Amino acid sequence: MIQPLDEGTQRFLKALASETRQQIMLTFAGGESLTVGEVATRCALGQSTASEQLSLLRQSGLLTAVKQGKNVHYSADAESIRSSLGELQDYLARCC
Repeated sequence: MIQPLDEGTQRFLKALASETRQQIMLTFAGGESLTVGEVATRCALGQSTASEQLSLLRQSGLLTAVKQGKNVHYSADAESIRSSLGELQDYLARCC
């Protein structure tokens, strides 16, 4: 019997199920580090919506957050993303 996806990979997939969060992730292409305000502006979102979505992406292992003064700078967590993709690839190889 095939084991279900681990909890982290499930959170990863749920986070990417939202078009808004997909759009936000694209803003980090190229390794950029962005604040909530910068993401809100680039994605045409309200500041509170951007903050909520960034928090969910961070909790799902897609982003890291570093506080610098009064601002929090977010960036893609490439290592965590690769790990979740590897888990997903292994799962799909076992089931299909």
